[in-house]
Amino acid sequence: MDFRLTDDQKALKAGVRELLAGRFDRDALRASVERGTLDRALWRELGAAGFFALRVPEAEGGVGLGLPEAVLVFEEAGRVLLPGPLVATHVAAGVVEGAAEGEVVVAAADGGLVEWLDEADVVLGDVAGAVAVRSVDPLTPLHRVPAPVVVPTTGVAGLLTAAEQLGSAARTTETAVSYARTRVQFGQAIGAFQAVKHLCAQMLVRTEVARAAVYAAAVTGDPVEIAGAKLLADEAAVDCARDCLQVHGGMGFTWEADVHLHLKRAWVRSRRGPSKAQAEEAEAAAL
Repeated sequence: MDFRLTDDQKALKAGVRELLAGRFDRDALRASVERGTLDRALWRELGAAGFFALRVPEAEGGVGLGLPEAVLVFEEAGRVLLPGPLVATHVAAGVVEGAAEGEVVVAAADGGLVEWLDEADVVLGDVAGAVAVRSVDPLTPLHRVPAPVVVPTTGVAGLLTAAEQLGSAARTTETAVSYARTRVQFGQAIGAFQAVKHLCAQMLVRTEVARAAVYAAAVTGDPVEIAGAKLLADEAAVDCARDCLQVHGGMGFTWEADVHLHLKRAWVRSRRGPSKAQAEEAEAAAL
């Protein structure tokens, strides 16, 4: 089985990165933090670009690609911390009218939480009595439902969330390496110090192990491999963000640095889909 990306997949990945670089750069990210609401114009642009309709068959007006391609697209979304219920709307495309085109925002009850409930046009799952809670991530408003919804331990939503986590881990790794090359202390770049080298190396290993697991699960679609990929991607996103903050030192703790946004989003994403314990049980049962 060949897990290498095809030329078409590389082009798709590059195209999405270019789109997001032009439409959701750092200024747009910070504006979203301050605004606290969903950018409907951007949502429609994503729909027009096929973001949500990627796996909808061509005969039904979609792009007609598969799960591996969706993973590549969501990885790019994770790199830039693209906000909104992306996974729920993508999964609902072809089922909920308007979701594929980005005309409708779909939220879903996942476990005991619902993301972007106030902005959603359609909500999947019972959210009666949902109460707004303070979210650690300023880009992900949350509501808690009184009776937690039982979610499956595997599935497309879990894998796409893992892909977002992978993108975030890759971005914080790159950010840490870039900072270590330019930040000077004691007359030399801090990247020359062994402790910093080790941190960056560990970040890279964590990210690439998660990448291998996420890409493989996207090709096989195996439920147990998806559970394992989610575990590894959650760990990579959270730990790489923490290490990136460590490399930045005191600067990393400031509001102006973007490191904290990656860490907070990684924490929230890790609560989606199967819990760590559920994923571990799925892996253990398969073994």
